[in-house]
Amino acid sequence: MKVIQCNATTNDANSYLINDSILIDTGLNGERLAREIESHIDLNKLELIILTHCHYDHTAAVPLLVELSGAKVGVHRADGAMLADDMGSVSTFFGQKAPAIEPDILYEDGDMIKLDEIEALQIIHTPGHTPGGICLYEPFSKSLFSGDTVFASGGFGRTDFEGGSARQLTESIEKLAEIDVETLYPGHGPVIKSDANRQIQLSMRASRTIW
Repeated sequence: MKVIQCNATTNDANSYLINDSILIDTGLNGERLAREIESHIDLNKLELIILTHCHYDHTAAVPLLVELSGAKVGVHRADGAMLADDMGSVSTFFGQKAPAIEPDILYEDGDMIKLDEIEALQIIHTPGHTPGGICLYEPFSKSLFSGDTVFASGGFGRTDFEGGSARQLTESIEKLAEIDVETLYPGHGPVIKSDANRQIQLSMRASRTIW
Protein backbone atom coordinates (compact mmCIF):
# COMPACT_ATOMS: atom_id res chain seq x y z
CA MET A 1 0.00 0.00 0.00
CA LYS A 2 1.40 3.37 -1.03
CA VAL A 3 0.54 6.17 1.42
CA ILE A 4 1.35 9.87 0.91
CA GLN A 5 0.52 12.28 3.72
CA CYS A 6 -0.79 15.62 2.50
CA ASN A 7 -1.38 18.72 4.60
CA ALA A 8 -2.72 21.87 2.96
CA THR A 9 -1.64 24.03 5.91
CA THR A 10 0.46 23.45 9.02
CA ASN A 11 -2.52 23.26 11.38
CA ASP A 12 -4.78 21.35 8.99
CA ALA A 13 -6.15 17.85 9.42
CA ASN A 14 -4.04 15.14 7.84
CA SER A 15 -5.05 13.86 4.42
CA TYR A 16 -3.73 10.58 3.08
CA LEU A 17 -3.43 9.68 -0.60
CA ILE A 18 -3.67 5.90 -0.97
CA ASN A 19 -2.36 4.09 -4.06
CA ASP A 20 -2.69 7.30 -6.11
CA SER A 21 -6.48 6.95 -6.29
CA ILE A 22 -8.11 7.21 -2.83
CA LEU A 23 -7.97 10.20 -0.49
CA ILE A 24 -8.78 9.92 3.20
CA ASP A 25 -10.06 13.30 4.50
CA THR A 26 -9.45 16.65 2.83
CA GLY A 27 -8.73 19.31 5.42
CA LEU A 28 -9.70 22.95 5.05
CA ASN A 29 -7.97 24.48 2.04
CA GLY A 30 -9.02 22.90 -1.22
CA GLU A 31 -6.79 24.95 -3.51
CA ARG A 32 -3.63 24.18 -1.56
CA LEU A 33 -4.52 20.53 -1.15
CA ALA A 34 -5.27 20.19 -4.86
CA ARG A 35 -1.84 21.62 -5.69
CA GLU A 36 -0.14 19.24 -3.31
CA ILE A 37 -1.99 16.24 -4.70
CA GLU A 38 -1.14 17.35 -8.23
CA SER A 39 2.54 17.26 -7.28
CA HIS A 40 2.07 13.48 -6.95
CA ILE A 41 -0.68 12.50 -9.41
CA ASP A 42 -3.00 13.84 -12.08
CA LEU A 43 -6.16 14.80 -10.19
CA ASN A 44 -8.20 12.84 -12.71
CA LYS A 45 -6.76 9.67 -11.15
CA LEU A 46 -8.48 10.44 -7.85
CA GLU A 47 -11.47 8.09 -7.69
CA LEU A 48 -12.71 8.18 -4.10
CA ILE A 49 -12.65 10.52 -1.10
CA ILE A 50 -13.30 8.74 2.20
CA LEU A 51 -14.26 10.92 5.15
CA THR A 52 -13.47 9.60 8.60
CA HIS A 53 -16.19 11.85 10.02
CA CYS A 54 -18.30 14.89 9.27
CA HIS A 55 -16.31 17.70 10.90
CA TYR A 56 -15.45 20.75 8.83
CA ASP A 57 -11.68 20.54 9.30
CA HIS A 58 -11.78 17.17 7.54
CA THR A 59 -14.36 17.96 4.86
CA ALA A 60 -14.20 21.64 3.82
CA ALA A 61 -12.12 20.97 0.71
CA VAL A 62 -14.42 18.21 -0.60
CA PRO A 63 -16.54 20.29 -3.02
CA LEU A 64 -13.52 21.71 -4.85
CA LEU A 65 -11.73 18.37 -5.07
CA VAL A 66 -14.86 16.68 -6.40
CA GLU A 67 -15.22 19.45 -8.98
CA LEU A 68 -11.60 19.07 -10.09
CA SER A 69 -11.39 15.27 -10.05
CA GLY A 70 -14.90 13.83 -10.33
CA ALA A 71 -14.15 11.58 -7.33
CA LYS A 72 -16.98 9.99 -5.38
CA VAL A 73 -17.41 10.71 -1.67
CA GLY A 74 -17.98 8.12 1.05
CA VAL A 75 -18.83 8.55 4.74
CA HIS A 76 -20.45 6.45 7.43
CA ARG A 77 -24.23 6.45 7.25
CA ALA A 78 -24.62 8.05 10.70
CA ASP A 79 -22.62 11.13 9.64
CA GLY A 80 -24.05 11.51 6.14
CA ALA A 81 -26.73 14.08 6.97
CA MET A 82 -24.37 16.02 9.25
CA LEU A 83 -21.90 16.91 6.49
CA ALA A 84 -23.98 19.86 5.27
CA ASP A 85 -25.31 20.83 8.71
CA ASP A 86 -23.66 23.86 10.33
CA MET A 87 -23.90 22.47 13.86
CA GLY A 88 -23.26 18.81 13.06
CA SER A 89 -20.20 19.64 10.96
CA VAL A 90 -19.01 22.19 13.56
CA SER A 91 -18.39 24.62 10.70
CA THR A 92 -19.66 27.42 12.98
CA PHE A 93 -16.67 26.68 15.24
CA PHE A 94 -14.51 27.80 12.30
CA GLY A 95 -16.75 30.78 11.51
CA GLN A 96 -17.93 29.15 8.28
CA LYS A 97 -20.98 27.57 6.68
CA ALA A 98 -21.01 23.81 6.20
CA PRO A 99 -19.81 22.66 2.77
CA ALA A 100 -22.46 21.44 0.34
CA ILE A 101 -21.63 17.73 0.29
CA GLU A 102 -23.94 14.93 -0.82
CA PRO A 103 -22.13 11.63 -0.24
CA ASP A 104 -22.23 9.00 -2.97
CA ILE A 105 -21.50 6.10 -0.60
CA LEU A 106 -22.78 5.51 2.92
CA TYR A 107 -20.60 3.01 4.74
CA GLU A 108 -21.50 0.51 7.44
CA ASP A 109 -19.25 -1.21 9.96
CA GLY A 110 -17.36 -4.04 8.30
CA ASP A 111 -17.54 -2.74 4.73
CA MET A 112 -14.40 -3.40 2.68
CA ILE A 113 -12.77 -1.10 0.12
CA LYS A 114 -10.55 -3.11 -2.18
CA LEU A 115 -7.14 -1.62 -2.97
CA ASP A 116 -5.61 -4.43 -5.02
CA GLU A 117 -5.59 -8.22 -5.17
CA ILE A 118 -4.16 -8.46 -1.65
CA GLU A 119 -4.95 -5.29 0.30
CA ALA A 120 -8.24 -3.72 1.33
CA LEU A 121 -9.44 -1.10 3.80
CA GLN A 122 -11.91 -2.33 6.39
CA ILE A 123 -14.42 0.17 7.77
CA ILE A 124 -14.50 0.16 11.59
CA HIS A 125 -17.34 2.20 13.06
CA THR A 126 -15.88 4.20 15.97
CA PRO A 127 -18.54 6.58 17.32
CA GLY A 128 -17.83 8.97 20.15
CA HIS A 129 -16.17 11.94 18.46
CA THR A 130 -19.11 11.95 16.05
CA PRO A 131 -21.97 9.41 15.67
CA GLY A 132 -20.55 8.13 12.38
CA GLY A 133 -16.84 8.32 12.99
CA ILE A 134 -14.83 5.58 11.33
CA CYS A 135 -11.33 4.17 11.27
CA LEU A 136 -9.95 2.23 8.31
CA TYR A 137 -7.78 -0.85 8.86
CA GLU A 138 -5.57 -2.52 6.28
CA PRO A 139 -4.71 -5.95 7.75
CA PHE A 140 -1.91 -6.95 5.37
CA SER A 141 0.25 -3.96 6.35
CA LYS A 142 -1.35 -3.64 9.82
CA SER A 143 -2.12 0.00 9.10
CA LEU A 144 -4.86 2.01 10.82
CA PHE A 145 -6.21 5.34 9.60
CA SER A 146 -7.77 6.58 12.82
CA GLY A 147 -9.37 9.93 11.99
CA ASP A 148 -10.04 11.79 15.23
CA THR A 149 -10.58 8.65 17.32
CA VAL A 150 -6.99 8.24 18.53
CA PHE A 151 -3.79 10.24 18.10
CA ALA A 152 -0.16 9.83 19.11
CA SER A 153 0.98 9.90 22.75
CA GLY A 154 -2.33 8.71 24.17
CA GLY A 155 -4.44 11.40 22.53
CA PHE A 156 -8.07 10.95 21.50
CA GLY A 157 -10.89 12.96 19.97
CA ARG A 158 -12.94 15.47 21.94
CA THR A 159 -16.53 14.58 22.76
CA ASP A 160 -18.11 17.96 23.53
CA PHE A 161 -19.41 18.71 20.03
CA GLU A 162 -22.88 17.74 18.80
CA GLY A 163 -23.28 13.97 18.72
CA GLY A 164 -20.21 13.33 20.87
CA SER A 165 -20.16 10.70 23.60
CA ALA A 166 -17.30 10.00 26.01
CA ARG A 167 -18.63 6.54 26.77
CA GLN A 168 -18.93 5.61 23.09
CA LEU A 169 -15.47 6.96 22.34
CA THR A 170 -13.91 4.81 25.06
CA GLU A 171 -15.78 1.76 23.74
CA SER A 172 -14.53 2.55 20.23
CA ILE A 173 -10.93 2.81 21.40
CA GLU A 174 -11.33 -0.47 23.28
CA LYS A 175 -12.38 -2.01 19.98
CA LEU A 176 -9.25 -0.65 18.29
CA ALA A 177 -7.08 -2.00 21.11
CA GLU A 178 -8.04 -5.53 20.04
CA ILE A 179 -6.57 -5.04 16.56
CA ASP A 180 -2.93 -5.66 15.64
CA VAL A 181 -1.72 -2.24 14.47
CA GLU A 182 1.84 -1.52 13.41
CA THR A 183 1.39 1.90 11.74
CA LEU A 184 -1.06 4.57 12.89
CA TYR A 185 -2.18 7.32 10.51
CA PRO A 186 -4.15 9.78 12.70
CA GLY A 187 -6.34 12.68 11.65
CA HIS A 188 -3.99 15.16 13.35
CA GLY A 189 -0.39 15.01 14.48
CA PRO A 190 2.46 12.68 13.59
CA VAL A 191 2.23 9.25 12.01
CA ILE A 192 3.29 6.42 14.34
CA LYS A 193 5.44 4.09 12.27
CA SER A 194 5.98 1.22 14.69
CA ASP A 195 4.27 -0.40 17.69
CA ALA A 196 1.12 1.66 17.31
CA ASN A 197 -0.66 -0.80 19.59
CA ARG A 198 1.09 0.83 22.55
CA GLN A 199 -0.20 4.25 21.52
CA ILE A 200 -3.76 2.93 21.27
CA GLN A 201 -3.46 1.35 24.71
CA LEU A 202 -2.38 4.73 26.11
CA SER A 203 -5.39 6.40 24.46
CA MET A 204 -7.71 3.76 25.87
CA ARG A 205 -6.46 4.25 29.42
CA ALA A 206 -6.65 8.03 29.13
CA SER A 207 -10.16 7.98 27.68
CA ARG A 208 -11.45 5.92 30.61
CA THR A 209 -10.79 8.88 32.90
CA ILE A 210 -13.26 11.24 31.21
CA TRP A 211 -16.58 9.56 32.07
